[in-house]
Amino acid sequence: MTEEEEREIRFELARLRQEHSDLDAAISVMSETGRADPLRIQRLKKRKLALKDRIVALEGQLLPDIIA
Repeated sequence: MTEEEEREIRFELARLRQEHSDLDAAISVMSETGRADPLRIQRLKKRKLALKDRIVALEGQLLPDIIA
């Protein structure tokens, strides 16, 4: 992997982590107020999980494969 590719992956990771954090905060606020549509909260949680999966995949690209 080139330095440019690694830099792009790290930039994407930072963006995804921020979006994940933002969704977490939004879900917390919606749940606490009790005024949010349960379906909307469910969709946000699903999006948050998809972001986490993508984050893990990108992190895997940055870590070398080590056979123990």
